[in-house]
Amino acid sequence: MLIAMTTDGDVLLRLAGEIDDLGARLARVGTELRTVRSGAEPTREEVPEQASQEQAAQQAEQQAPQAEQAQPQPEQAQQPQAEQPQPQAQQAPQPQVPQQPYPHYQHPQYAHYQQQYQQAQYQQAQYAQWQQQQYRQQHTPQQPYRPYQPAPKVTLGEKLSKEGAGSRLLAWIGGAVTLLGVVLFLVLAIQRGWFGPLPRVLGGAVLGAALVGIGLRLHRTPAGRTGAFALAATGIGALYLDAIAATTMYEYLPAYAGLAIGLLIAVGGLLLAVRWKSSLLATAVVLGCVVCAPIITQGFTPQLVAFLLVVQVASTPVQLRQSWPSVAVAAGIPPLVASVFSTAFTGFGGSTANTAAALAAGGVALALALIVTAKRPGDAAALALLAVAPAPSLLAALFLPKTPAVLVTASVALVLLGVWAAGQWLDGWTGDLAGAAGLLAALQTTMTLFDGSARSAILIGEGVLLALVALWTKKHVALFGGLGFAVIGGMIALAFDVPPTLFFLVRNRPDADLAASLLVAVAILAVSITLPWVAHRLGLFRAASENVVPWLFAGVCGLYGAGAMVLCGALLAVPGRSGFLVGHVVITVSWTVAALVLLIRGISAVSLRVIGFVLVGAAVLKLVLFDLSALDGLARVAAFLLAGLVLLGAGTRYAKLVASR
Repeated sequence: MLIAMTTDGDVLLRLAGEIDDLGARLARVGTELRTVRSGAEPTREEVPEQASQEQAAQQAEQQAPQAEQAQPQPEQAQQPQAEQPQPQAQQAPQPQVPQQPYPHYQHPQYAHYQQQYQQAQYQQAQYAQWQQQQYRQQHTPQQPYRPYQPAPKVTLGEKLSKEGAGSRLLAWIGGAVTLLGVVLFLVLAIQRGWFGPLPRVLGGAVLGAALVGIGLRLHRTPAGRTGAFALAATGIGALYLDAIAATTMYEYLPAYAGLAIGLLIAVGGLLLAVRWKSSLLATAVVLGCVVCAPIITQGFTPQLVAFLLVVQVASTPVQLRQSWPSVAVAAGIPPLVASVFSTAFTGFGGSTANTAAALAAGGVALALALIVTAKRPGDAAALALLAVAPAPSLLAALFLPKTPAVLVTASVALVLLGVWAAGQWLDGWTGDLAGAAGLLAALQTTMTLFDGSARSAILIGEGVLLALVALWTKKHVALFGGLGFAVIGGMIALAFDVPPTLFFLVRNRPDADLAASLLVAVAILAVSITLPWVAHRLGLFRAASENVVPWLFAGVCGLYGAGAMVLCGALLAVPGRSGFLVGHVVITVSWTVAALVLLIRGISAVSLRVIGFVLVGAAVLKLVLFDLSALDGLARVAAFLLAGLVLLGAGTRYAKLVASR
């Protein structure tokens, strides 16, 4: 009985193993069939069939573990795996896909068999997800490639041909003509004595208020907003011009009252533009207030500059709230231009009112530019306004006497250089533009305050100082400013203080002039050394071996300054021709000595070695081209002997140093 039960159990176990192996084989056959068909694009009707096949395979795998009643023997478990069929036909290479496992499941009572079963289910889910992604990629329609085409440019004719463009153009032209008509009427009424001053002022005020009221009424409907903008701008301009006339022409209002009323009118117009969100209306309000104002004030006067500044101040809140460059330009440029014309009409000698108007125009422009750039660092209109803000003050100083002119330019320079010094708290180009304008004001101050040899010496000395400032602050503006100061001072020195004739002609000059020329020559030598050295430290100049041109130019300037310094010192020590000859001998010998020092120091520095060889060539050229013909007697012999001995010693010493390395 026990033997029969054992036999029946073995048969059942064997039957369960064969059923399990049969299910695994059927699943592998299905996988091979799907792999063969993956080369062709499946249609929409085939997708449900594939899904049904996958579901059938999954059901077979789920039923296989349920049919296992006992653990099969190892020989029986390994035998079906050895009999796996292999595909006979060669298939085209397919993309690498995750392999779908179909393991031979063991009895679930063992933990590691159960783990293999769960891992197989996870891998099968990953395989199904990969198949779904492949299907989506094959059947997703690709968008056709469309090359980039720039937007077509709209010509002026096309803009005017649009619906409503003609009406807007007519409305704005009508507003401008109406405003000009108001101005002409006021002028004609004054010339012919029509009405009285008070009726003219009241009539202008009524007309302006009526135009603004009609504009407010029309703005309620979308169809009438174009006309509303034009009428409102015209009315506000008429009111502002009426306030100017009442202040400057009829003198009904004191200056401060007229400016206050003008400020209220301009602010009201700009606030209306902000409420209607129209930059065009804001620009029209500003232009309407400033364009016709010179006609009312009968020319460019300080009073005109004051009223234009009122408009500029009124536009400040709008510029802070809205980024409207047209408003900034329309409000910022007219006061500066009016101040320049006012200075030109005032003439030499100037006036206190004109100078105050010029300083006010520059100060307001600078303050407004700083306020706007603090909020929007890259605002181009504000930066342009900052660059031209000092122009009226500097131009007005040219027409003033020396002392007031120096006070004006020095004040402008101090303010701008203070802004430049605070450049670390400013963003963008604000600090650099202020620094450049401040250096220009400082240049004008120096040119106005000093004259004679002191002017060139101070200019070149300021160039040296600015170069050191650039080295300390790492600001290139200071270095370029120092170069500008040095060039201007050097040109003045070449013309008056240390001209080239100093080296060729013997003249009797006063000791004071020679001392001043000596000071200028020292400044030239100092700036010739300082500027290229600082430029090299800041990375603007490469080494002399890589970029010889700027270093050669600086070396020539340095030799000129050194030669002038030696010659002026010799003339101060020994006046007349004797001092002239001694000076040239000392120049030649000093050049050779300097060349020797540079060559010795240049053993490990290529730049110094190059400069040393250049200096040797310059000394030899001077001996041959100048000393041989200009010097005579003992001076010529001394120059050649001393220079030759120095060069001989330099060559010997240099050769030993090179050989010892």
